Amino acid sequence: MLFKLVADMTDLTVKKEPLDEAYYELGGRSLIAQYLIKNVVPTCDPLGEGNHLIFCTTVFAGTKLTTSNRMSVGGKSPLTGGIKESNVGGYAASLLAEQGIRLIIIKGISKTNDLWTLHVDSKGEAWFKEANDCKGMNNYEFSEQIHGKYGSKIATVSIGCAGERLYKNASIQVSEFRSGHPSRAAARGGLGAVMGSKGLKALVIEKPDERHQLKYQNENQFNEACKTLNDLVAKGVQNDPFHNIGTIATIEATGANGILPVDNFSGKLFPEYRKVGANQFMENLSSRGGKNKIPCQPGCMVRCSNSYHDEDGKYLTSGFEYETIALFGPNCHIADLDAIARMDRLCDDLGVDTIEAANTIAVCMETGKIPWGDSKAALDLLNEMLEGTDFGNLMGQGCEAVGNHLGCKRIPVVKHQSIAGYDPRNTKGTGITYATSPMGADHTAGLTMGRAFDDCGRTAQAYASNKLQVAMCFADSMMCLFAFTHMVPGIPLLANLMAGLYGGEADFNRIATMGVKTILTERAFNQQAGMTIKDDRLPDFFYREKSPATGAKFDIDDHELNVIFDF
Repeated sequence: MLFKLVADMTDLTVKKEPLDEAYYELGGRSLIAQYLIKNVVPTCDPLGEGNHLIFCTTVFAGTKLTTSNRMSVGGKSPLTGGIKESNVGGYAASLLAEQGIRLIIIKGISKTNDLWTLHVDSKGEAWFKEANDCKGMNNYEFSEQIHGKYGSKIATVSIGCAGERLYKNASIQVSEFRSGHPSRAAARGGLGAVMGSKGLKALVIEKPDERHQLKYQNENQFNEACKTLNDLVAKGVQNDPFHNIGTIATIEATGANGILPVDNFSGKLFPEYRKVGANQFMENLSSRGGKNKIPCQPGCMVRCSNSYHDEDGKYLTSGFEYETIALFGPNCHIADLDAIARMDRLCDDLGVDTIEAANTIAVCMETGKIPWGDSKAALDLLNEMLEGTDFGNLMGQGCEAVGNHLGCKRIPVVKHQSIAGYDPRNTKGTGITYATSPMGADHTAGLTMGRAFDDCGRTAQAYASNKLQVAMCFADSMMCLFAFTHMVPGIPLLANLMAGLYGGEADFNRIATMGVKTILTERAFNQQAGMTIKDDRLPDFFYREKSPATGAKFDIDDHELNVIFDF
């Protein structure tokens, strides 16, 4: 039997109940979509009592399938105004799976100004604990305090002062396996503000005294398929730059061809991109005692995480990723890896989305509030969010709010959410994903770069975006997409996993339809929330302005965007 926790902030009750039968073959993004469409009114105030905050594990959580212990966080986004699922690694989902918990539902809003933690102990009991002494405490101090009290066999899921202040760019930070650093972010869409609005500071999850035992319908069938799929991943990662270096290796793939964002998505090249690329990163790790190939969750074969140290050899940040480096780096004309690492650390500690914060800094540079390439001025602006100044509070409302305030004519957002680290004129399939994903501009919803055709051209880009958006939906329902990419030759075997664990026929439609149904459900939620096809568009400047690097514009016509999900 699997369980759900229903936690009501209004009366501070927590009920542990059997998981609904309808949710057994759902997890991650697919579970969040089906839960929200049935239980949350799409027109509700995202920061009001009608919104629910959802934490859930994947379809295969607790099994031997590598990276199957991802966690999804969901709710109505205060940033986009639509549905939001934010996918995150770290240790929390592993411990929830060991507890036999698939789903946590946070309902209502605290009637007082008190802060609370939801604690799941080693006996499987769950309760609220008053946390007023943690008010204003940021994520690193909070995680260190909790780990100091309960030891290493726990996970934290917390907000910093950004979430408490209801910043629309507020993230939820999850502690990494082993280190306990709160450096894995459920970053996009401002779900940290939803958590703060409810008066919830954190989840604290202990390792259970007795691990929950999954009931397999055909364990041999599951194990055979699982071994084949894990072997594919183990073989694939041997030559995977994400495994051997980290996601920063993407800088070398995007820097030379106009895909890397430069100077607020100007479309220019950034000749200094190697200063924030893989070689410099690896040299810094080697000379300072840092490390890569770190798993953020138990059993991960990709191990793309890292521990990055400063010039004195002291820990600075971890989970130092391509998106953060590309957007705080070349997109702000900054070529200082250490400065970017300090920005990453500050964002994780404060609890804000690095993509949203970095695009906000670029807009400030575009309008002349601070100079291009001035890393000190950029850090000063981030510190304004930390200190809660008037402009810092405005920055907490996101890139679009700051851009409008400063009169910026080039604001790189879709559905009010900032674009990730790929210029859509030069990887047009990704641009289509940015425009049409129910999540708002999001690279993890279907990144087409690297496909076997010309990313600058128009041919087959909508087709590629469609197929990849569907694939990412079911990847985000079952595992880390970095491992998923290595399983492509064995994808039909996912049906064997489903049948082996849950019973029934090994029919691949059980997997394939999960992705289609999820996207259509998400779009239905957004339509009921008030979104229209006009929201499925990139900002005008991508259509008007040629990329100086390639001469390309985003020339996908409206009809292709309108019909992309007419399956």
